[in-house]
Amino acid sequence: MKSCLAIDQGTTGTKAYRVWSDGRMELVGRRSHQQFLPAPGLVEHDAEEILRHIEELIAEAGPIDALALANQGETVVAWDAETGVPVGPAIVWQDTRTAAVVARMKEEGLEPEIRARSGLPLDCYFSASRLRWYLDHVPQARLLREQGRLRFGTSDAFFLDRLCGVFATDVSTASRTSLMNLRTCEWDETLCRLFDVPMDCLPSIRPTVGDFGLLRDRNVPVRVSAVDQQAALYGHGLQHPGDVKITFGTGAFALALGGERSCEGGEGGVLPTVAWQPAGQPAVYALEGGILTAGAAVNWVESLGPDFSCADEATLEAAQAAEKGVFFLPALQGLGCPWWQRDARGSWVGLGLDTRPADMARAVLEGIAFRSVQLVRTFASATGQTATRISVDGGLVNNRWFIQFLANCLGATVHVPEQIDMTAAGLGRFWLDGEGDQPETADAEGWRVVEPRPTGAEILWQAAFDQVTRQSIERCAKS
Repeated sequence: MKSCLAIDQGTTGTKAYRVWSDGRMELVGRRSHQQFLPAPGLVEHDAEEILRHIEELIAEAGPIDALALANQGETVVAWDAETGVPVGPAIVWQDTRTAAVVARMKEEGLEPEIRARSGLPLDCYFSASRLRWYLDHVPQARLLREQGRLRFGTSDAFFLDRLCGVFATDVSTASRTSLMNLRTCEWDETLCRLFDVPMDCLPSIRPTVGDFGLLRDRNVPVRVSAVDQQAALYGHGLQHPGDVKITFGTGAFALALGGERSCEGGEGGVLPTVAWQPAGQPAVYALEGGILTAGAAVNWVESLGPDFSCADEATLEAAQAAEKGVFFLPALQGLGCPWWQRDARGSWVGLGLDTRPADMARAVLEGIAFRSVQLVRTFASATGQTATRISVDGGLVNNRWFIQFLANCLGATVHVPEQIDMTAAGLGRFWLDGEGDQPETADAEGWRVVEPRPTGAEILWQAAFDQVTRQSIERCAKS
């Protein structure tokens, strides 16, 4: 029986699963990598460390017939084409070092043209401004550029170059850079000129499912390369435009399959993106929206001490947050969809002498749920359709108290996969599809269904949280 190694390379770690041709999955291993925060707003990774982890997991897997790779999306790397050595740190999608550059471009009136071509707002969340950063701040990058040896792109292009000697990215990842024309699915000369990014330093764009070369010394083909969130969407098996999946990882990212005109642009802060593209077929589009800090907010509050744990469901149930008027806005790195207000900051409202650490921990989880409701409402407004299915995955879905509270706030059934790593599941489904073994769509088997049990107070709490959000946006406008 054939098998594929599905590697989920995420923001905080790398996981590898063996996916058999009958659809079964088994964990091969996982690795965590260092997070570097050298200054406020700066978030970096060591690309060599992550590559080493990928190579270790490939070795641990033993014999395989194919490899499928998911990447972080907007994280970027610059390296020497001859040696393969990075010229600086990998700059992570959370990084805001180019915020001033982006603000200046907005003042120059460039955002409408960029949005019209790429489908994306002008924001340092996307890759383009951070790719340019290397040329502006790293002398070695400029020297390599003069010598015709500079390569840069999203992290997947670096991994594929080193693993296979193929300098390529896939169309779903390229759609997250602000440099690809969303309609043609090719690098756009105008966008590259506006961001001052040399097009000849960028990788080729290939379909999500296809040919990405052979692993060095193993003669194993890489058949799939995709953004982790798009792979997770495929893993959920959603079939109808407007149906939403939310992945609760470092951030919380929602995706919904779009209609035929999704590439024309999102409405109300929802962003059009490429979901995937099988070889020889047209690109499939989706709509995307994100909460920039979700699991990261949980990690932050838990770092305050053991009394702030978000893991004890009985303690969370006994705690009070919104009920006391205590709210937390999880905007530790700005507000994402639908406002894309990077100047916003996380904030507490309603703290009093009776506020306990457990109340504050619960407020963080409640804040993530309230922001999720804002996301789902935004999708419904943009598509004109209420989601017939809401699916969730990611680390936070292990917290049953959180998922029940989310369902209560949404007033809708929430579907939770028993197989939590839907990114790896999606990679496996991509591979099976490419092999001609069409995987079955998601059904009731293997899913936990969480029905809403609202108390009636959730509507009032949501309204109060929405007011907290508006006040944060107003403060940003005045500053």
